[in-house]
Amino acid sequence: MQRRELLSMAAAAATAASLPRWAWSATLKQRELFPVGVASGAPTADGFVLWTRLLDGPVPGTVAADTPRVPLPESLTVRWEVAEDEAFRRIVRAGQAEARAALGHAVHLEVSGLQPGRWYFYRFMHGDAVTPTARTRSAPAADALPERARFAFVSCQRWEQGHYAGYRHLLGEDLDLILFLGDYIYEYAMPAKPPSPPLVRHHTLPAARTLADFRDRYALYRSDPLLQAAHRACPWIVTWDDHEVQNDYAGLHGSGAADDFLRRRGAAYQAFYENMPLRASVLTSGIDGLGTLDGLRIHERHAWGRLLRFHALDTRQYRDRQACRPPGGAPLAAVTPQACPELLDPARSMLGARQERWVEEGLAQDARAGTRWSVLAQQTIFARRNYQPLPEERYHASTWDGYPAARQRLLDAVRGAAPRNTVILGGDIHQNYVCRVLADFADPRSPVIGSEFCGTSIASASGTPQARAQAIADHNPHVLLARADRRGYAVADVTPQRWTTTLRVVDDVTRPDSGIATLARFVVDDGVAGPQAA
Repeated sequence: MQRRELLSMAAAAATAASLPRWAWSATLKQRELFPVGVASGAPTADGFVLWTRLLDGPVPGTVAADTPRVPLPESLTVRWEVAEDEAFRRIVRAGQAEARAALGHAVHLEVSGLQPGRWYFYRFMHGDAVTPTARTRSAPAADALPERARFAFVSCQRWEQGHYAGYRHLLGEDLDLILFLGDYIYEYAMPAKPPSPPLVRHHTLPAARTLADFRDRYALYRSDPLLQAAHRACPWIVTWDDHEVQNDYAGLHGSGAADDFLRRRGAAYQAFYENMPLRASVLTSGIDGLGTLDGLRIHERHAWGRLLRFHALDTRQYRDRQACRPPGGAPLAAVTPQACPELLDPARSMLGARQERWVEEGLAQDARAGTRWSVLAQQTIFARRNYQPLPEERYHASTWDGYPAARQRLLDAVRGAAPRNTVILGGDIHQNYVCRVLADFADPRSPVIGSEFCGTSIASASGTPQARAQAIADHNPHVLLARADRRGYAVADVTPQRWTTTLRVVDDVTRPDSGIATLARFVVDDGVAGPQAA
């Protein structure tokens, strides 16, 4: 499908409150059409996005490959309701929407005109199929300074490597929203040989390469009841990382033949839109002229009154390839400036030139508006992690360490704009890190200008032994905590006076009923850069 046609279709579906009677589809009866649940996201002061996707037949990957799949009609009419109460006695918005095959029978509704800073309930219906009631909320008014905001940030949920027990515990955390930082799916087929440790769950899907493959992968992941419950609990702000497309890809550069990778990337980007609570505006052409397939503009700002503003970044789509990466091959595991001078090339970027300017402008806006906490929500660890004692240097090629000039430009933007408080959030590495953000990581005596919390994975295994993580912390004094041995999530409790991050880790990722514990707690006081152990 041409991008213009796709964008037109998505925009019309997102804003339609009702359809003329002649446009209604035939009604399917006695079917469970919503096996992958519902979601909400992108909250604003007057609304949010509501999402669902219709499937008929077994969820792909969970049954034998020869189980018949039932194709849905080209278009289905879905009814929806938003109410102030869980019993739907006070309905404030309702209508019909089309679920079309061209968009994977997904529904995206952009609901507006609601009251700021309050909870709502919603559901979808078709025939005698009704989704479970779900809860979402609008953001506070733009000029409000809420007394408190509480959100979780999570990432990296490889389905076969663990159960999602963390989400069960999230339901009791009294959250306003969930921030997902990437690797919602993993594109891999099941390994040919049993790995060690053994996998927790198994599926029958091939490696994801086509649009149908990626649609099936999202359906598999979204069939998990704990993940579905977390989506029903509150709105999500979502961004992506590499596994939504291909491991370690960078912009237009992936593994394998270039044309094959670009087709794969285009299919993956469409499937991401189809399966996330995103606004139709993300389908506008990707910036920086990224080829004929274009992209999704997922970097966006999300305000929570004057208390918080999330700058959700995209460190995958616009980045230059990793330093010294061979064309069509995988990046190097680690690089040194001596063996790879390209590492220090000042032209190389993680964000692309336009997104770099966009971040700088946003931080300056925060400073002028008096935003209390400026949050850079991005994919991976930001602080420097030299793998060996100085003066020797050895860095991970795919994190910000692989793009030191780009990181310094972002640090200079933070220092130049001088927002009141800067907090950087990340994921990707399947480890918990807490770091002081220095004005210049090449100078350990430079001032602390921000705080970083990099969260562990919900389920994905870490290949780093804890002893190795601790050794890295020992070599890098700005690293206050490094833990590679536990899975889980982080909760941020934010007031105008203090930011508190609690690192929560499950006891046993192989069990869906696992218990949970608090690994550590750190605070950042208003106007005092850098985290402190609580």
